[in-house]
This record gives sequence, structure tokens and C-alpha cells, in this order.
Amino acid sequence: MRIAKISSKRRMRTIMWISMLILFLLLIRIAVIQFKDGMKLKNLAYEQQTLNRNISPKRGTIYDATGKNILAISGTTQMVTVNPVNIEQENKEKVAKKLSELFELEYEKVLKKVSKKSSIETIARKVEKEKADDLRKWLEDNKIDSGVNIDEDTKRYYPYNNLAAQFIGFCGAENQGLDGIEAKYDSILKGENGKIQKRTDAKGGEIGGETEEYIPPTDGKSIVLSIDMTIQSIAEKYLENACIDNKCTDGGNVIIMNPNTGDILAMATYPNYNLNDPYTAYTDELKGVWDTLPQEERIKNLQAVWRNKAIADTYEPGSTFKLITASAALEEGITTTDKEGEFNCNGGIEIAGVRIRCWRYYRPHGSESLRQGLMNSCNPVFISLGQKIGKEKYYDYLEKFGFLRKTGINLPGEAKGIFLAENKVGPVELATISFGQRFEVTPLQMVTAVSSIANGGTYVKPRVVKEIIDEKNNIREEVPVEKMDRVISEETAKNVLSMMESVVGEGTGKNAQVKGYLVGGKTGTSEDGVNTNKYVTSFIGVAPISSPEVVVLVTLYNPTGEGGHHLRANLWKLKIKLCICNNI
Repeated sequence: MRIAKISSKRRMRTIMWISMLILFLLLIRIAVIQFKDGMKLKNLAYEQQTLNRNISPKRGTIYDATGKNILAISGTTQMVTVNPVNIEQENKEKVAKKLSELFELEYEKVLKKVSKKSSIETIARKVEKEKADDLRKWLEDNKIDSGVNIDEDTKRYYPYNNLAAQFIGFCGAENQGLDGIEAKYDSILKGENGKIQKRTDAKGGEIGGETEEYIPPTDGKSIVLSIDMTIQSIAEKYLENACIDNKCTDGGNVIIMNPNTGDILAMATYPNYNLNDPYTAYTDELKGVWDTLPQEERIKNLQAVWRNKAIADTYEPGSTFKLITASAALEEGITTTDKEGEFNCNGGIEIAGVRIRCWRYYRPHGSESLRQGLMNSCNPVFISLGQKIGKEKYYDYLEKFGFLRKTGINLPGEAKGIFLAENKVGPVELATISFGQRFEVTPLQMVTAVSSIANGGTYVKPRVVKEIIDEKNNIREEVPVEKMDRVISEETAKNVLSMMESVVGEGTGKNAQVKGYLVGGKTGTSEDGVNTNKYVTSFIGVAPISSPEVVVLVTLYNPTGEGGHHLRANLWKLKIKLCICNNI
């Protein structure tokens, strides 16, 4: 009897201790829920009990350099969504049928969305007002007053279609920037979503009597580009003519830069595409076979034309790079511009046991000054200068002129120059670099480097946006010009410009002369890769030479027309680009 009583007391104590332990654990759990997870759970409850329909803001407008011409703008459209749980069962098929017919969608896919047990499903975006009005009338006629929503949406428009396509870029279905300026400045242009909020039950259904709360979107800020629409249009027109006339199988590009501010006045690539319809065939040849191409081939073609070759692709600059060698040699005091007989071309020059020929090896240039060497584009002159400069000092100038780094332009996908590591450069490698071969740079790097010469010797970072505008608050924020380090002295720059004028006046660049302007420039031809049998032909010009306002680089990839890759035969096709100066 006594033993049973003791056993009963022990059980009660055990039960009490267990109860106290459970109560203690519950208190701890309540404290965690209240103090640690309270805000998180509150937010989850709010999300479960609130139906949010996002309202897209209008992206900021993109203006050209004048601030008057609109290159990209957002217009108001409609978005159609459904709340499946709020559509009566007997109406689901009818609603799905109407939505699929009106917006040209697959009925089965629409019916699946309408029949889901989710709170909201998107049916169609970028809906024009006429179709939205048709849907409103149909809903009213069929007495369907819940479950189908027609909300404000926006659509991006590009008034000039193909103009500056690779530069501006385009937007995706969610109004997000996918390429070019649209992508790089997306955070500034996109704005903030608005919302339509409504209280719902646990299943996502509407709670009777609750009104919707409208939180308006905040529109994005606008930007003013450095691109001038008139100059861009002219550049694109004549680039297209040059590429077609010269049968450039791999297209071409033009960059026009203000050397004093770094402003990119034009950046054209051929072929280009329609920004309002970026996913379709962009040439007559592709249009004929587009529907038969596999998806992977279509994507490959689209990515190729979207690519901004002026900043993302590299090429051998050829003889245009002799301007860099001449600048370094003059700055180091190794040579002067007009010392007669300083150099002698006998058709080639031997470096470390390797004979490197002049392009005119069959009829050597003979005795030359530096000016004459640049006018004749004589390889031996610049090879000998490169050897005198030495690789260490030469690489210092490559760094100063910006060839060993990206320019930092505010556009996506920029590449940088491809050079041998300095410790792997021998006499022969230095010789080929000195006249512009066996390495690669981007067209943007090349035009920026020559701009350093044109502006008197200072490296200026390329600028693509001049101003950011908050139109709601009437605030204009100027994007500053970024002048970097001095590369060469004003005297050296002046001497190089003088020689560039002689190249156009009397040398290989005669066809670039523009009536009424003193123009300087340099021609260039190089191989496009090793043993490809393809060539790149280019011309870089500065005008007016007395007080430069523009630097123009024209690059054509694999011209296969009558003139071939010899720039002197083709230059008359390109010189018109310099007439763009007349429009500044």
C-alpha cells in the first residue's frame, strides 16, 4: 500500500515537471514568434491577405544632344490580369475563350490560367486601348464584374526605328533595359512600380465591401545623350552606302567624338536593326529564310546584330597606329618632324634576323623625314622609331593612351586592347606593334587615343550622357566632362596634327580632303585575324585641324568590292563622313 502511494506521488511530480518544461518551452517559442519572427510573420500574413497588382511606371525619355529630339519614349497601354478564384466556375470557359480570341492566344493556355487556384495570373501586356475597351464592353454585356482586371501599363517606343540601335539598346517585356543605354541607365530610367492593393481571404478571394487602394507609380528620370541625331543619321547613311558599295561582308562602324569633351556625337554600326521590333530578321537575306532557321541560329544572328562592334569587338588598327608611335617618339625627343634624310626606306628593314617589308617594298620610298614617312605610311620609319623608344617606354605610352585598359564608357560590353605581356615582347614583336599589327584594340580606344592628340595632349573619358532630368521635380543634373592625365605635350600634339594635315593634303589620305576645311587624318589596313584572308580598312580624321571639333574613325570589315582592302582605292567612298563637320 505504501509502495503504491509513493509511486503515485512520483508520477505526479514527473507530470508536473514535464508540464512545467512544456510550459517553459511554449513561453520561449511565443517569445521567439513575438520578438524575433514577429515582423516577418506579420509581413507574410499581410501578403496572404492582400492582393497586389503592380502598375508599371513610365520609363524616362531619352533625348539626343539637343534636348529636343526624342529617341526613346514610353506610352500608356493596358495590362490584363485575372484573379481565377473570383471568376465563377460557369464563366471560366467563356472568359478564357474571349481572352484567347481578343489577344490571339492559345485557348488551352488561357483556360489553364483562368482555372488555377492562384490569386492572380497575367494574360496580356502592352494591350492597346481599343482592345482594352472591347474587353470592358464584353465584361459589362456579360455581367462579369469580378476576376478580370484591366490596369495601366506602359510600352517603349523608338520614333526613329533603327537610329543608333546598338547604342540605345531596347527593353524587355517587363520594361527593363536589355542592352545599350537602356540597360546601362536602367536604374535611372525605370522608375518605381505602383500598386493596386485589395484585402483578400485565405483563398485569395475578394472580401466584400473592401475598396481598392491605388498607389501611383513613380516615373523614371529622363536623360540627354551626347549623340546628335543629325550627325548620327548622316553617319549611318554613308556607312551603309560604304558597306554596300564595298561589299563589306562583316559590316562596319563609325565613331565621331568631340575631342575636347569626350562626347560621342555619333556611334553607328552596320548592319543595324529596328528597336521597335528587335527579335525579327534585319536583312533581306535573313527575311527569306527566317522561318526555316532553328531557334539557336536565330538567336545567334540576333545577338550578332545587337552587338555594338565599336566598343565590344577588337581589330588590328594597322597604319592608323603610326600616329601613336610618332607621338611617343616626338615626346621623347627621339626625332623631329622635318629633318630631311633622317630615315631611308629600301623596301624593308631587318630586325633580329627577320626582314620586315614596307607595304611598298617593290618601289621603296627612299630618303624621308618623319613627316614624309607618315605621309607615305612607310613601315621601316616607324619600326626604327619603335626600337629607339624601347618596349618599356613604349608600353608606358600604350598605358597613357588608354590601350591597356577599358575607356570606362557608360555602355555595356566594352572590351579592351589585346597586347602581348610586356615581358614577352622581343624586338620583332615591338617592330610589328610600332606600325600597328599583331595586336588588337577597339575602335573606341583608337578614336579616344587620337582625341588626346586632337585636344592638345589630354586623355578625356568618352561621355555618352550629358544630363539627367527629373521632370517631376524640375531638376537637371549635368554629367561632368572627365579630363584625365596629360599624355603628350601641346607642342607634340600640334606637330602630330600638322603631319596628319600633310597626310590628307599630299599623302595617302588625299581623298579625305573636304572643301572649306583643313582636315588631318591617317589611313590604315590590316589583316582580320591570322590566315583568314580577310582585311580591315580604316581611316581616322580630325577636323578642323587648326582647332579640332571632331575626330572621326571609319572602320570597314572585309571589303570585297572592286577596290578590295586597299584604302586608297576606297577612301573616296568614306571621305563624305568628314562632311559631317558641316553640321556641327
